[in-house]
Amino acid sequence: MNQPTTTRSNPSSDATAPPVVVITGASGGIGRATACVFAKHGWRVALLARGADGLEGARRDVLALGGQALVVQADVADEHQVEAAASRVEAAWGHIDVWVNNAMATVFAEAATVDPADFRRATEVSYLGVVWGTLAALRRMSRRGRGCIVQVGSALAYRSIPLQAAYCGAKSAVRGFTDSLRCELEHHHSPIRLTMVHLSAFNTPQFDWGRSNLRRRARPMGKVFQPELAARAIYHAARRPRREWWVGWPALQAALGQRVIPGWLDTYLARTAVSGQQTNEPVPDEREDNLWRPVAGDHGARGRFSAEARNSSLQHWLSVRRGPVWLAIAAAALAGGVGAGLLT
Repeated sequence: MNQPTTTRSNPSSDATAPPVVVITGASGGIGRATACVFAKHGWRVALLARGADGLEGARRDVLALGGQALVVQADVADEHQVEAAASRVEAAWGHIDVWVNNAMATVFAEAATVDPADFRRATEVSYLGVVWGTLAALRRMSRRGRGCIVQVGSALAYRSIPLQAAYCGAKSAVRGFTDSLRCELEHHHSPIRLTMVHLSAFNTPQFDWGRSNLRRRARPMGKVFQPELAARAIYHAARRPRREWWVGWPALQAALGQRVIPGWLDTYLARTAVSGQQTNEPVPDEREDNLWRPVAGDHGARGRFSAEARNSSLQHWLSVRRGPVWLAIAAAALAGGVGAGLLT
């Protein structure tokens, strides 16, 4: 693991210094977009990932937006590298205010065709990477008596789909781990906040660099959103943590549908989700993937589906404003009741 580079060399305990966020998987996709949002708000941003090219691009983005950047190359599947990365952030900036567990890996394939080593690797990155990051953050936040850990979850943590058994299993495991830890924190009256942000389908480079056994190119299923929407939701969750946040109607619909009609969803997804996750284009012969090593180059935040991706969500807008929304609904109901009374 390489030594981090930073735009600030001395740790700071100054209470007026900008807050510190650590983002795993920060070199591309949603992690890259999230780093930019925190930078826009003046945070010091620690960027954790494996790929040097993407990390350098993220560092440039953070600096251009007025933030401070610390780059640490680390593989989140290795608990020792994660612990060392957290220590380096502390050594550089004195503390950690928010830790965002975003790094993930997937395999697009039917479960029976996935190599056992690939299954294990995807699980270690997408599940154990979250465990190691959470525990590293928790050790440091507990000493200070404050902090927030954000788990970047998925609709697939509640409703699995075909062709992504490794990823769906890992995201479900993250939810189980987080719920268990949340109970323990409440038992100890811990001030550390723990929140999950469950996402719909997003336009990220994962569909180009995720490992695939498919003959056709992978694509997000259903409605697609731009990663900047997820990034804004993650920032909001870090500032106003609650148990869970949902981003996009499809995520909420998946969770509710699983509660009410799970058998029907099995049949529906069996019929639609295999073709729905593939384009008509064949997979390029020389395609590289990032399961075991990063793909060279800076791939940025967005994937190749910008033409159909949305940058906003009414569901998330309502979720952020649920207090005023419910107040407006109650006021309308009260006004309707008063009006009805005047007419009788």
